[in-house]
Amino acid sequence: MNAISRRGFITGFGAGFGIGLGLLAPRPAPAQAVQALAPALDPEARIAEAGLGGAVAYALIDPASGAVLAERQADLAMAPASTLKSVTALYALDRLGAGHRFATRVFRAGNMLILAGGGNPVLDTDALDALAAATVAAEKGSGRGAPASFAVWGGALPRIGRLDPEQDEHLPYNPSISGMVLNFNRVHLDWRRGDAGYRLSLQARGRKLSPRAYTASITPVDRALPLFTYEAGKLEHWTIARRSLGKAGSRWLPVRRPELYAGDVFQTLCRARGLVLPNPEVIELLPEGQEIARHDSPPLDEIIRGMMEYSTNLTAEVIGLQASGAGDIGSSAAAMADWLRGRGIAAGFAFHDHSGLSPENRVTARMMAQLLAGPGQARGLRGLMKTIPLRDAQGKRKQSDIVIAAKTGTLNFVSNLAGYAQREGGRTLAFAILTGDEPRRAASAGQELPEGVTGWTRRSKRLQQALIEDWLARF
Repeated sequence: MNAISRRGFITGFGAGFGIGLGLLAPRPAPAQAVQALAPALDPEARIAEAGLGGAVAYALIDPASGAVLAERQADLAMAPASTLKSVTALYALDRLGAGHRFATRVFRAGNMLILAGGGNPVLDTDALDALAAATVAAEKGSGRGAPASFAVWGGALPRIGRLDPEQDEHLPYNPSISGMVLNFNRVHLDWRRGDAGYRLSLQARGRKLSPRAYTASITPVDRALPLFTYEAGKLEHWTIARRSLGKAGSRWLPVRRPELYAGDVFQTLCRARGLVLPNPEVIELLPEGQEIARHDSPPLDEIIRGMMEYSTNLTAEVIGLQASGAGDIGSSAAAMADWLRGRGIAAGFAFHDHSGLSPENRVTARMMAQLLAGPGQARGLRGLMKTIPLRDAQGKRKQSDIVIAAKTGTLNFVSNLAGYAQREGGRTLAFAILTGDEPRRAASAGQELPEGVTGWTRRSKRLQQALIEDWLARF
């Protein structure tokens, strides 16, 4: 969510830019002569003014002709960050179909009630409550006695402890994965200081409902660092540095036992309707049983639209795993790379995940622009991307006839933008702009807000906007 992802947290594109397959179109041609309709502005002067250090690469392609209209270091391999989600979106649409839905089901197998996850990446507490209501209605009308046991199955997807083991344990954009996903596998921490000390609560927060999460606990302790510690016993237990809390606040924490978390919340929701379930247990194999209730996710294209807007890492990994059927993220990313090669883009990338969180991912500006101008244009990816307004020097939205639909990508000292730009009444152009200072990124790996990163990201986003405005004045 970036809500939800650090990419939104660092400077969100709206605040900082200030600026987000059916048949395959022909592969864009190799670099051709720039066809300028206005005197060229000096991109090197703009890049020098931004003072980013590191590398700045870009490619601009006309999807209609395949002509490369502008490029700079277009074949330099760089970290894509969340622009990689554009590849994942096209891969999942091609393999699963735009209308694909993920089912979360409830079965009755003898005296056992089973909550079976189907890999729905956007299941939230409110949707789980609707499933609980349907379950209670089915049980009350069945004439059966109450279930003797309650189990949760998450075997629709492989169980993965953390999206990136190198990232800090407490980062909410780095949760665990299984076929049972709830609230992006995050729990909401809220705290307030009173006369008797701090009151902390962990909740399965939905849009309307926020029941307590009984499978996790947290304790404030007297220390400065680390900010959080985590221990998995019978429950997931966190500690937090007391002096970091202030008077009141909130944040998300990742969930490491998603089946038990979802089962706990489902148990609470059923109990509120009069159906008392035993404590949940996790099962590895789904037994034969009668389906008594189900909840279907929104269609895949709607899920992708939300992923592209909020840059949710878990959504990207889940739909990528669903598309490949692989047993781990690395193998799944390799399958996505093979798929892309089969569509005529054979060089300029290395994938290690589907979200862009891994710093080992690599793309080039040319490869990303080719993807957008070819498969992306054919599949209508522009319509699933976030529309990004232009902003003035003070960060306020400004009037412009330029329309940008794009995906952002942000890591520490990495800021990218890839998508489509069009002046009103003009042609649509596909572009990719990659900026990154790899030594500074590596030195700050795993840190939430290292010194200097906010200003660096803001300058990069200003550069991205300036380049796009220049291009649309020329072409």
